[in-house]
Amino acid sequence: MMTPEQIIELLRRSPEGQLRGDHDLNPGMVAEMGKDPDLTPAAVLVGLVDHPGGLTVLFTQRTDHLQHHPGQISFPGGHMDAGDSTAEDTALREAEEEVGLHRRHVNIIGRLNEYVTRTGFSITPVVALVTPPFDVTPDPHEVEDIFEVPLDFLLDPANHQRHSRKFKGSTREFHAMPFGDYYIWGATAGMLINLYEVLRK
Repeated sequence: MMTPEQIIELLRRSPEGQLRGDHDLNPGMVAEMGKDPDLTPAAVLVGLVDHPGGLTVLFTQRTDHLQHHPGQISFPGGHMDAGDSTAEDTALREAEEEVGLHRRHVNIIGRLNEYVTRTGFSITPVVALVTPPFDVTPDPHEVEDIFEVPLDFLLDPANHQRHSRKFKGSTREFHAMPFGDYYIWGATAGMLINLYEVLRK
């Protein structure tokens, strides 16, 4: 079981600048997006909830009617607004708006690598320790469910899977980490793989 202090130290040592994304498992995706894709800046909050019995990770399940990634498991987050100075501002604001998590419970401790999606987003994963107790209230327009998964489960390679689907005539590979009735996959699972690679050191 990892401690918050160990995680902070490993994040501090982690090299920056390596671009991650859907292209990690699908090298041809970069060519499909074009030489200079017009990416939308976004950020998510990778919230590590510091329970006495161990750390968990906070997730949301998106509602089915959203334009982007409906019904999928994700971290609280979204695109940067004009009033956001940093990715951290975006992640904190979105966490408040989507799940009602007040920033007084959140201590930002680092970032993972920038993650680029096939759908045109450049996402900065902001890692934070979240101190309970806290109340959450899902935004009914965006969030169907809020849940937590033990960090130890997500860091166990036995729970890391690679799946594939046909998309526009091509086979797309993606990471997946099913947990009970929740199917964590795609960009969210890809960012968790990045977290695993940082923390396993």
